[in-house]
Amino acid sequence: MACQLCGSEKNLQDYTVTPKDETIEICATCASSIEDPSSDEKHWNCLHDSMWSQDPAVQVVVYRLLSKLGAQDQLDMMYLEDDVLEWAKAGLEAEDAPVVRDTNGNILSEGDSVTIIKDLPVKGAGFTAKQGTTVKNIKMVPNDPTHIQGKVNGTTIYLKTEFLKKL
Repeated sequence: MACQLCGSEKNLQDYTVTPKDETIEICATCASSIEDPSSDEKHWNCLHDSMWSQDPAVQVVVYRLLSKLGAQDQLDMMYLEDDVLEWAKAGLEAEDAPVVRDTNGNILSEGDSVTIIKDLPVKGAGFTAKQGTTVKNIKMVPNDPTHIQGKVNGTTIYLKTEFLKKL
């Protein structure tokens, strides 16, 4: 068996290609820089060959790596079936989504419940969101990891994550 990206036969390991959870075999060198391919750009010259793989999971990983490297010429040469392209783009979008954290550093997700840790005056609504209030079923604010959206006293408001604690 050999690395499905560079062909190396040393230190092979499984790599899970999300969100479908299929795996490919990659070497330790590929694994060490797959999240940040710009850290070892010369190693990724191997993608010129692996981009022609018939394995959809390999195609997805190559597409994502080439996208991160800004190799538009190679991306233009790749032909991916519509479902494979959708899979590749879905993984890129998930990687690009900002991580939203509460005051303690816990990761917040859509639908979580949080507690307000400080009295917060709500501008324009005429009330104060009191400390200890639980906000259920929060929503993420696109491209802003410092705010969430939730309902307090029946009013939808934006809250700074630095004043929230995950339940």
